[in-house]
Parts: sequence; C-alpha cells; structure tokens
Amino acid sequence: MLAKVCSSSLLGIDAILVDVEVDISQGLPQFATVGLPDGAVKESKDRVKSALKNSGYEFPSRKITVNLAPADIRKEGASFDLPISIGILAATGVVKGRRTREYLLLGELSLDGVVKPVRGCLSVAVAAREGGFSGIIVPRDNACEGAVVDGIDVIGVSELGEVVEFLNGDREIPPCRVDIAELFSETADHGEDFSEVKGQDHAKRAIEVAAAGAHNILMIGPPGSGKTMLARRIPGILPRMSFEEAIETTKVYSVMGILERDRALITHRPFRSPHHTISDIGLIGGGNTPRPGEVSLSHNGLLFLDELPEFKKHVLEVLRQPLEDGRVTISRALMSITYPSRMMLVSAMNPCKCGGTGEGPAGCSCTPREIHQYRSRISGPLLDRIDIQIEVPAVRYRELADRAEGEGSAVIARRVGRAREIQLDRFRGTRVHCNAQMTPRQIRKFCEPDPAGHRLLELVTERMGFSARAYTRILKVARTIADLEGSSAVTEQHLAEAIQYRSLDRKAL
Repeated sequence: MLAKVCSSSLLGIDAILVDVEVDISQGLPQFATVGLPDGAVKESKDRVKSALKNSGYEFPSRKITVNLAPADIRKEGASFDLPISIGILAATGVVKGRRTREYLLLGELSLDGVVKPVRGCLSVAVAAREGGFSGIIVPRDNACEGAVVDGIDVIGVSELGEVVEFLNGDREIPPCRVDIAELFSETADHGEDFSEVKGQDHAKRAIEVAAAGAHNILMIGPPGSGKTMLARRIPGILPRMSFEEAIETTKVYSVMGILERDRALITHRPFRSPHHTISDIGLIGGGNTPRPGEVSLSHNGLLFLDELPEFKKHVLEVLRQPLEDGRVTISRALMSITYPSRMMLVSAMNPCKCGGTGEGPAGCSCTPREIHQYRSRISGPLLDRIDIQIEVPAVRYRELADRAEGEGSAVIARRVGRAREIQLDRFRGTRVHCNAQMTPRQIRKFCEPDPAGHRLLELVTERMGFSARAYTRILKVARTIADLEGSSAVTEQHLAEAIQYRSLDRKAL
C-alpha cells in the first residue's frame, strides 16, 4: 500500500515542498527513511511509533519505507513526524479523503501524540500558497505565525487525533486569523528618548542623517561620552517597517526558532548588539547545519557593535559582503544558501586603547604608535564601507547639569520619516529603498553636485586621498542631507557637512 502526503523543508529562510511517500509492504518489520534525512529525521521512526500507539492507532508490523522527495536535498529537523504519521495512517486506510492532497502538514510529535511547535512556519505558509495548496496543518503554537500570509488557511492542531479527524471530515477546525492592521498599530515602547541625552548635538545630527538614509555610522569617543546611550535610541527614530520588510525579517526569526509565540509578526525594526567575543559564524551565519547569524537577525533593522576594535579582526572582515551587497552567501559541498542582511551598522570605539580623552590629568597615556596599532585593528576597506565617522567628545559638566530637555525622538523621527518618503518616491519601481542602497548609476543621476560642490570635492579628494568607495559614500550622505532639507539639488553646503562625517579620513590632513 502506498500513500503520499505533502510537507516542507527549510532551505535558507525559504521553504521547499517535500513529498512524503510511505510504502507498506510484506516482509520483516522494518522502518527505513530515505531521501537525505539528517539524524533528527531518522529518529522520527521511534517518535512516530510511540505517538501512533499512544493515540489509539495500530502501528503496522510490516516493512515501511518512507521516501522524502526530492531526494537530493538534505532534510533536517523533527517537523516530518506529523506527515510521516499521517502517511502511515493513509497507507493503512485509517485516513481517507482528498484533504490529504489539499493540505500541507508540518509538526513534531511527542510520544503521547501531542503536536509540538517547529521552526519556519511562516516560510512554509508562503511556499504552500505558491504551491496552490488550500491550507497548512501546523502545531497550534505556530498557527498565528503562518496566518499572516494571506490567501491560505492555517489550521492549528494540538494532537495527532485532531489531524486524523479533520482529514477524514469528522471534525471542522476553523483556520487561524490574524489582524495585520492591529499588529502594525502597536507602538514600539523603546523606553529611551533622545531628549534624555545631554549635549552631543553634533553626534545627534549625524545620527539623524544616518537614520534618514540608512547609512552605516561609527562613533569614536572616550568611555562615558554617551556612544552606547545614543545607539540604543536610534530605533526610536527609524521609520516603521512595511509589510514586505516585516515578512522578510520574521522569516529569519522563524527559521531560527526564536520568534516569540505570542508575536505573529515582527513589526518593529530589530536591534541586535552581540558581544565582542562573538565568532565569525555567530556574526555572519553558517555552521555544519547553516543558520543565520547576527547580521541576518538585524535584517531591516540595526546591528550595534560596541568596542569595535575588540572584535577579532577576521570576524570584522566577514562584514564586507553584507555591508556591500545586503546579503550573505554560505557555500557548502552540497548546497549554497543566501541569507538577507540589509541592515544599518552602528558601531562605537574608544579613541585609543586606554580610552583617555587626551585632556586633564586623566588624559591619554598611549604613544602614537599604540594609538595607530589600536585603530589599525579596523581595516581600511571596512572603514570605507562605513558612511559616517564622527567623534563623540566627553560631556562637560555644564551640559550634564543642564535641566532643559533636548529635542525628543518623536520630533527627529518626523524629519527622518519625511526624508525616507522622498527616497521611496525617488526609487519607486526599483529594489532600492533608501540612499545608502543606491547603485553607481543612481548616484550619477541623483547625486550630481553643483559647480561649487565639484570644486570642493576635487580639493578634499586630492588632499585626503579618498578612495573611490569613500567618494561615493560622501555623495550618498550629501544626498540624504539634501533630502532632510527638502532640497532637490546637492549643493556645496551639503557636501561640506558630509565630508565632516569622515572623521578618520580627516586625520590624514
């Protein structure tokens, strides 16, 4: 007897359809799983056997062969428990009807037949809709996650018996519904506001420019100057995520299995701040079983690297591709997986190893050679990919004692939002969403300076020895400054401010 049900397997952050074929034939009792299964899939035979018996169904004492097709793609995880169980019941005639062909199944089984949550339900729902299925049957804890996908029914179940009754038509389970508008109406409670930051007006302005164009930024200053405080307030001024961005980001968290059960969709831009002891695999992704890293978990959000020179140099160098391309490609012998990583990099560092300010009795005690060695931990090519580099000096007592509140995050967010709207209108119909993502052709079209601006760029480029990449970064930042002012042209004034945001390059003067 042969039966076939449909399931799915994850490949990167996307899902591929997998046919679970179950054949029960005469012979000695045996359970074989073929089709490149990993250890968790091979172990499913014991979970399936116990789950069927403890749910009141007979487990056939014959030769059982389970084929997971396509057979040339590795299958991982325990999510095939439910479709294998239903395949066995369909082959023995317990499950009947056409619903087994209309619904995609996914779920891990405990020994008593309870359906446990799995990873990647959102990606599976998207794949099922594209594959023409009527719906998917998933663990109840994953139902809300899959229900954000329009045009497909998501049936949440708690135990194996419910699935059998539903497929046989003996029980109706209403599909899960999620109010997308309500999810996006929830305001993010960041709890931190720019009005709490004393002084640092220059740094606030640079951060506003960075947020308006999604530019990478590096803050250089002594301990206690407020670098981390400033960084943690940036999410509060970033524009809201679109539905497409929310789906992309939620997919990454879903395949990692770290999406909160009561959150169907990530609607606020993520903020990730890994420790400087992180490995290159932890940052970029990979491993024996490839998983997304911190750069992908920051997709459409913000990645904050504090104490940048303390990160291992080879770890920082792997940031080059995601900063340039907005994606990470991990190649293995059997596969090549691409994860999205279009994030805004915010980093901070001390001016030298001792962290001194260079002023007063507690000033810097480092020699010029030690300062050079400390800063050389960050390579030139990586610095070129950071659009804005600013100095954050120590805050004076007069500024700390000032009781007046500064400009709040809500006011800054409105200006940033207007600038982003200008950019969305400018790049409408393309895959570019903000100035930081502009292609060389778009830079030539939208960032052409006026004659005075050309003369200024020629002067500073020759004197500072800017690389071609640094030159284009200046043009992008200048375009963002012009957008904040509502100017259609990039003028000398905009370029002058953008040049001031190349702090480390200006040291060459």
